[in-house]
Amino acid sequence: MADGTVSSGRGNSSCARACEGDHDGDGHRADERGLLAVAMTENVFRPVAAARRPYLIVNPRSGGGKASRFRIAERARELGAQVLLLDPSRPQDLVAVARRAVDDGADLLGVAGGDGTQALVAGVAAQSGVPFLVVPAGTRNHFAMDLGLDREDPSAALEALTDGVELRVDLGYAGERAFVNNVSFGAYAALVQDPAYRDDKIGTVVRILPEFLARHAGPELVVRAGLLTVDRPDAVLVSNNPYQVDDPAGLGRRAQLDSGLLGVLAARAETPAETVARLRGGQTQGLTNLATSEGVVVDAEVPAVPVGLDGEAVTLPTPVRCRISPGTLRVRVPRHRPGVAHTGRPPGRGAIRRVASAVGRTVHGRPPG
Repeated sequence: MADGTVSSGRGNSSCARACEGDHDGDGHRADERGLLAVAMTENVFRPVAAARRPYLIVNPRSGGGKASRFRIAERARELGAQVLLLDPSRPQDLVAVARRAVDDGADLLGVAGGDGTQALVAGVAAQSGVPFLVVPAGTRNHFAMDLGLDREDPSAALEALTDGVELRVDLGYAGERAFVNNVSFGAYAALVQDPAYRDDKIGTVVRILPEFLARHAGPELVVRAGLLTVDRPDAVLVSNNPYQVDDPAGLGRRAQLDSGLLGVLAARAETPAETVARLRGGQTQGLTNLATSEGVVVDAEVPAVPVGLDGEAVTLPTPVRCRISPGTLRVRVPRHRPGVAHTGRPPGRGAIRRVASAVGRTVHGRPPG
């Protein structure tokens, strides 16, 4: 197969639905801001009794100390939760901590921190069958955004301890590691390793992703999804539910968290001019962009590859087998959430166009900026 080619069989069942147009696969129409009026199309919000023994893990450093500013630990204790305040000088195995909490009788697990920490504990919650509480005390908290939570006031999420409803959402896995948003490979994964990424994720993507795409020299990747194969992509993003069609880089929203589909984006730097033009026009034909209910395998001729797992830099053995577990995570959220009405505009098409423009300048010999 020629470098950068994509092959697929006729009637490929892995492409459950194409990521095209402004509708999701269930016919729900996005509004003019690129947001869906109903994000959780399959879910019924079920009122639930308050947890009797909630257990909350609080990362005081996440989000520049957001948990401390909003007194998350103190407020959670006032509501009856047992709180573990992480000590940055003493790293802990949070998976083991969460499992021990369940073994000791916790009937709800929660995390006040970023998406990477959320994913670790969400995997334990799903495996144990207990509900999971998301307190958006990180830098971006994309998972919380798609749940409709108030990211400006993370303490509002604690209302779910006393007046909550329950959603069932999907959870992604890369090997044995759970992810709530996405797992990235190649240039995307290298980008996560950049020191500037944690402080300004969107700004870093816009500023240096083009350079990473043009100069990335990591191991050659192969992506397989059912009958479809993508050879030697420079950047790969596998997401827990597909991102909006005008936001393949994962900077904005997902229309659903309960579709049972993985989103897959594979990009190469060899066709940047064409990709730039199409992205500027809101088109995605220049990229391999699909949604699938089947597993996605990312392989390379090396024993392990660097990976960005919900924004955290890790290394996973090859081949990396990604899958989605539909409706496996019980998420406890407040009855009233500002994000359900979706006011405000996410950094979607504008940010993507800035990336596309910078890619064009980089490929034509001019530095971005």
